[in-house]
Amino acid sequence: MYKKPFVESFEETPLLVAVLTYMGYGILTIFGYLRDFLRQWNIEKCHVAREREEQKDFVPLYQDFENFYTRNLYMRIRDNWNRPICSVPGAKMDLVQRVSYNYNWTFEHTGKVVKDVINMGSYNYLGFAENTGACADAAIEVTQQYGVGVGSTRCEMGNLGIHEELEQLVARFLGVESSMAFGMGFATNSMNIPALTGKGCLILSDELNHASLVLGARLSGSTIRVFKHNNMQSLEKLLRDAIVHGQPRTHRPWKKILIVVEGIYSMEGSIVRLPEIIALKKRYKAYLYLDEAHSIGALGPNGRGVVDYFGLDPKDVDIMMGTFTKSFGAAGGYIGGRKELIDYLRRHSHSALYATSMSPPVAQQIITSMKIIMGEDGATLGADRLRQLSENTTYFRRKLHDMGFIIYGNDDSPVVPMMLYMPAKIGAFGREMMKRNIGTVVVGFPATPIIESRARFCISAAHTSEMLDTVGHLSLKYYRVA
Repeated sequence: MYKKPFVESFEETPLLVAVLTYMGYGILTIFGYLRDFLRQWNIEKCHVAREREEQKDFVPLYQDFENFYTRNLYMRIRDNWNRPICSVPGAKMDLVQRVSYNYNWTFEHTGKVVKDVINMGSYNYLGFAENTGACADAAIEVTQQYGVGVGSTRCEMGNLGIHEELEQLVARFLGVESSMAFGMGFATNSMNIPALTGKGCLILSDELNHASLVLGARLSGSTIRVFKHNNMQSLEKLLRDAIVHGQPRTHRPWKKILIVVEGIYSMEGSIVRLPEIIALKKRYKAYLYLDEAHSIGALGPNGRGVVDYFGLDPKDVDIMMGTFTKSFGAAGGYIGGRKELIDYLRRHSHSALYATSMSPPVAQQIITSMKIIMGEDGATLGADRLRQLSENTTYFRRKLHDMGFIIYGNDDSPVVPMMLYMPAKIGAFGREMMKRNIGTVVVGFPATPIIESRARFCISAAHTSEMLDTVGHLSLKYYRVA
């Protein structure tokens, strides 16, 4: 079923580390309640929004624990997120320097710029986030011709020739009959899944699916059942139960059974077991919705995503979804598949009927970058970037592993989660790396399980081996400090 080794690593959290992590969160919680007590008696100033005294009998606007977590745990390390960038988010970037004089409740800009920060956080897999070169030149030319905004939906006055050119190119790139482009990647999932399923349908969703998939499934009104991450036994059991028992109470057959998965999971760095899922889908006559937001352009010998990576037939995937925000350095998303599917979505998708059309220069950025990947620019730049991304991914993953770090995910995934575990390390690691001009994304609860906090590195074809060496060595040094 697999033409090459499929190697993924998810080392279980050591018991001692798990205990210390729980203790760390416990201590933070105790101090949080102590500080809330001090705030209640005006001993400590409270900056957070609270219910006014005269409204105490109304239904509360702020959930108690969510608010507690924000003001007492998240606020301690808030300086690690939302840093303002003032350059192209390429291999290196410039950041606006900011400081806080009230423990991260508010920030002030110093007027200084932090130059040449190694960017290990952006999803710039193929290095197309740039303001020079063929893509930028083409986008400028289209801006002069069409302007920046469209001011209408596709079904009214916002359907431009460049949009139709883009959709034809995407269909050819994916190897499907037809495709449709949308102006927002998140809405491509959240607004199209409700158009595909509804009451009486069953959605089988991977437990680690993105929030846009979860929201789309909930908005559809379908019954949702969750299977363990990339676990084919769990998925098959749900499929069998669905066919044997049918709908609750009535036991009628489900109108549709839709399996929803991602190509690369952005927090785990894992790759979907697509050959096995397609086999199950065919055996149990289900439909398959594949979200290739992180895998399109980043996987496969031709950059055509996880289907290309496994050497499978695109026709075996019923709904192929992806975004242009990562590998193409642009914005928006697409859905590809049979012509009947796309024609149906043009008439029934909320994202197609009510959302403003994609900006023309954004569409041109996608067209130019996609043609480069396909080699239609008459050069080898696309193939060179695909090869460089693969080499950088292998090199960096092997380097971190040899240094003794616990890393998650597939050996071929450009998303590299490095485990930090303890809550104190989240803020400390991010700050220490930033002091050394390395921008990283640190992630903790509730975005991850409480004992699996991590730093997430995103590899780019634009990174050099010297950059990756610097990141690896400083990660080791300041992981120990943290």
